[in-house]
Amino acid sequence: MSVAFVKEPNEDQVEVLPDRDLGTDPNIVTPRGLRMIRAEIEALEARREAAQRDNDKVSLASINRDLRYWQARQKTAEVVDTGRETPDTVQFGTRVLIERDDGRTQTFTIVGIDEADPATGSLSYLSPLARSLIGKEVGDVVRAGSSDAEIVSIECR
Repeated sequence: MSVAFVKEPNEDQVEVLPDRDLGTDPNIVTPRGLRMIRAEIEALEARREAAQRDNDKVSLASINRDLRYWQARQKTAEVVDTGRETPDTVQFGTRVLIERDDGRTQTFTIVGIDEADPATGSLSYLSPLARSLIGKEVGDVVRAGSSDAEIVSIECR
């Protein structure tokens, strides 16, 4: 077999990683979400400097891909600040206390896609529960998973 058809590994060759999907939904963020994006960019820039010093091309490819993603997210961010007034309805950026049929209470904050962390009570505004909550008032009942839940309180974050 000719050597021309054999792909020999080359330490200077690094595969180009595909860009992360930015999605097509609006990039709505809270002020906290924008700070988180900026912090991620700063951390990646520091990691990139270290990888450049170490000539770590594999890490550089990954870091550069993530940096492109977060820079695009920062550039397209639409900051929504709910202010200090207690809203009458659930909206982006508000904290909502619900009581489930079995008596359990849970608190959720409606946030942007990148800020969401359901384990800590931050729901993306695109999540099914957030969509069912937005526009509702205290006393309204919404579907929460396989059961219903009543909105007990709404407050600014």
